[in-house]
Order: sequence, then structure tokens, then C-alpha cells
Amino acid sequence: MRFLRAALGALALCLATLAGQAIAEPRVLNILSWSDYFDQRSLEDFTSATGIRVVYDTYPSLAALEARLRVATDYDVLVVPGPTLRTLIAAGALRKLDRTKLSNISNLWPDIAARLAAFDPGNQYGVPYLWSTAGLAFDVDKAKAALGQGQVDSLDVLFKPERLAAFADCGVSVPDSPNDMFALALRYLRLDPGSKNPTDLRRAADLLGGMRRNIKKFNSDDDAGALANGDICLAVDWGGDALQARARAREADNGVDIAYAIPNEGTLISIDALAIPKNAPHGDAALAFINFLLRPEIAARNTNATKFANSVPASKPWIARDIVENKSIYPDAALMDRLFSAPNVDPATQKLISREWSRVKTGK
Repeated sequence: MRFLRAALGALALCLATLAGQAIAEPRVLNILSWSDYFDQRSLEDFTSATGIRVVYDTYPSLAALEARLRVATDYDVLVVPGPTLRTLIAAGALRKLDRTKLSNISNLWPDIAARLAAFDPGNQYGVPYLWSTAGLAFDVDKAKAALGQGQVDSLDVLFKPERLAAFADCGVSVPDSPNDMFALALRYLRLDPGSKNPTDLRRAADLLGGMRRNIKKFNSDDDAGALANGDICLAVDWGGDALQARARAREADNGVDIAYAIPNEGTLISIDALAIPKNAPHGDAALAFINFLLRPEIAARNTNATKFANSVPASKPWIARDIVENKSIYPDAALMDRLFSAPNVDPATQKLISREWSRVKTGK
């Protein structure tokens, strides 16, 4: 009997050890990101190489992201824009990256990493993934009808009422994103896009308010579908989204031709970062996934699939020529110098911007 008890005890210990190993060795990786933000084949190849199944959850807007993070705690990798990265760092919600497990981090584009560092000093918590510019997405034929020979390549199209009015009948959309829109307005006024001066911000609000009567909607979600379907003809949008809209319209063969232009005055650059929540259940798997995404051929696949520029310059030989040679996706050096990030704002400035934005949208 003693022998049987000893044998059973040994078996129980062995099973417990094996169970512990199974728990320590993650088989699942939970990601929260924008939709359509990865090449599906890349996710499958990661699973084939590691045995780790990727569960890909999405959010349609930053408001939805914030709501999701308030209730969900099982994500291993987050894909978030720079300002959100800064907020999560300040809240103590992220873990510092173990760079010893990121052998491919040397592949990063130094300029893009430096720009992300404005939100994450020292790039301690986030790795730049995909990035884009804010610009003017438009229906080519309707723009010609609206402007004649005029070009959709300047913020004049937004901020000169007579030019914007030419698009009103076919539909104008701007993002319900006050910080971004104020930065663009300040730039147009030749002021600091990150100004916290109340006088500057009220001047920007007055300029933005002049758009109201010609705007069909202040959009909090993706405009790609509305552009592709012809529901709107002019939008302030991110370059990758605009080019996705063009691809959708071509697939539908509906006669809609979408183009995208970076304003001559310069514009916003948005960099989405890969970050690991502090309580991520599968931290090592998260690091392995991030390292996998930094491989040049994998970075190229994700750019080809999404139409967004990536942060790995060595990926360019694998990127489709119509993408890598498109200056709206990969701006040249002169245009890169005119790109600026969304400003860091203190609570008092944010309150003023939010109040003025409400006035812009309602006229009250």
C-alpha cells in the first residue's frame, strides 16, 4: 500500500510538472489592433514557426479601444497610436520591452523610432509598426467637376470656404478627432501645430468652424467604405485608409477612382506602436511575435496587404512598386521634414480644445 501511495504521489507530481510546463509554454497569442492591419499569411506563418495560435481582436475607433481596455485584461499585444501609447505608459499599463529578446529591433528605421520616442522616451515600451500621414482623400472625377483644373494638394481645399463648398453636394467628411484637426488648422495658420496658447487655439477653432456648413459628417470610424462606395467625395483621412478605399472601389468595379494627396503645407504623421500590457498572460510569445514582425520580408507583406508604410527600411525590396514608389505612402526626404506628430497636451489645454471642438461642430 505504501508503494502504491508513493507511486501515485510520484505520478501526481509528474502530472503537475507537465501541467505547469503546459501553462508556461503559451499556445495562444491575443492581439488587439485596428482591423485589416496584418497580412493573414504572416499570422499563419508565425503559427507554423512557433506553434502559437494568433487570436486577432479589433477595434474600430480610439473610443472603442479605450472601452475595451477598461474591461479586458487578457491581451498580449496592443497596436496603438503614439498618443495612446503615451497615455498607457503614464497609467502604468504597459511592461518595458526586453530588448534582449528582440534581435530584429536593429532593423527599425531610426527616424520613425525617434518620432515615436516623442510619446515613449527611449522607446522603452513601444516598437513602431505601421505609419501613415493625414491628408486629403478624394474622388478624382468629382474633384475635377468641383474644382476644374484646381489641384487637391493644399489645405486651402479645407480652409477656404469657397473651395470646400464646391465639394459639399457630393459629401465632405472630417475625423471627429479634435487634436488632429486643431494641429492641421494651426499649421495652416503658420502657427506651431502643438501650440498651447489659448489665443492660437481660438484662432484655429474659428478657422475650423468655417468648415461646418459644408461638412456632411464628423466621422469617428473608417472612411474607406464611404469613399469606395461614393457616399462622400472628400475626406481628411490617413493615407493607408485612402489607398484601401481605392483598392475596394477597384475590386467592386463601381467606377469610383480614389486618390490621396499630402498637403503642400505639411501634415500629421501617425505611428502605430506594438506594445505589451503589463499583465499580458503570454509575454514571451508577445516578444516573439514583435520580433517576427520586424523581419524585412514579413514587414513587406504587411505593407503590401494594408497599404501602410512600415518601420523596417530593409523591407523595401519586397514591397510592391506601386506602393514603395508612391510618395503619398513613402514621402521623400523633403516631405518627411514637413511632417509633424500630434501634440502632447496637458489637461487644461485638452479641456480647451475639447470645448472649442464642440463649438466647431455645433456652432454654439
